[in-house]
Amino acid sequence: MDNTAASWITPPSRPELIENLVSGVDRYNPNNVGILEDYLYHQIRNEEYDCLANLAILKLYQFNPELYNPDVVINILIKALTASPLPDFNLCVSLLDERPVNAQLDEPDPLPTHLPILRGLNDLLFRCRFPAFWDIYRSDDLESLRDNYTVEVAGFDNAVRGVVVRAVKAAFTRISTARLGSYLALSGDDLAEYIAKLGWTIEPATSVVRVPPNPENQIEATVVQESIKLPQLAKVISHSVSKA
Repeated sequence: MDNTAASWITPPSRPELIENLVSGVDRYNPNNVGILEDYLYHQIRNEEYDCLANLAILKLYQFNPELYNPDVVINILIKALTASPLPDFNLCVSLLDERPVNAQLDEPDPLPTHLPILRGLNDLLFRCRFPAFWDIYRSDDLESLRDNYTVEVAGFDNAVRGVVVRAVKAAFTRISTARLGSYLALSGDDLAEYIAKLGWTIEPATSVVRVPPNPENQIEATVVQESIKLPQLAKVISHSVSKA
């Protein structure tokens, strides 16, 4: 198991109490939903992320529709957005197929309005259409999402930029500052400072950013050899003759 998979299963920031809940049968105990919801808001305030703990909340909502809290669901989906290209968002949505019909809500459910929006944003991130993501996310149409939800998510913009950085590192060895800036929604000194924090360098003469080599952006020649044994070759020749 690589470090990425291990940290996904057991994030280093996960408290022991949550580890015990997520790893044992207690994750199905509806009395623990408040603990898991509090942990979600801890993640939101402290720029942490624990997909398995958040999935446990959604599973409890499935089993116990009366516990359903749409604001919690929306916040879980927002956190999952920034895990792209991992399938976290779709994993969360898969637990929403059966809508809670017994939930007692004091106000209209905001999830039906926000779910298609979040699906669209996730699709843009997954397809690496980063400028389109920023344009739509910052549009007037999504003012409600920003004012009521993402404004509370500490470091949301930088978490999205983390998605961009992972994609750029995998695809480029060199990229223009203008293009990278459009991907990150940064320009000028803010862009230069962000690039410096990444440890990347800008060529002054060309304004091209050099992306350090890593296993994903290095092109390596691959030699493919096929071995056909004599009996197999004889069968091929015999089949060809019989067809002639």
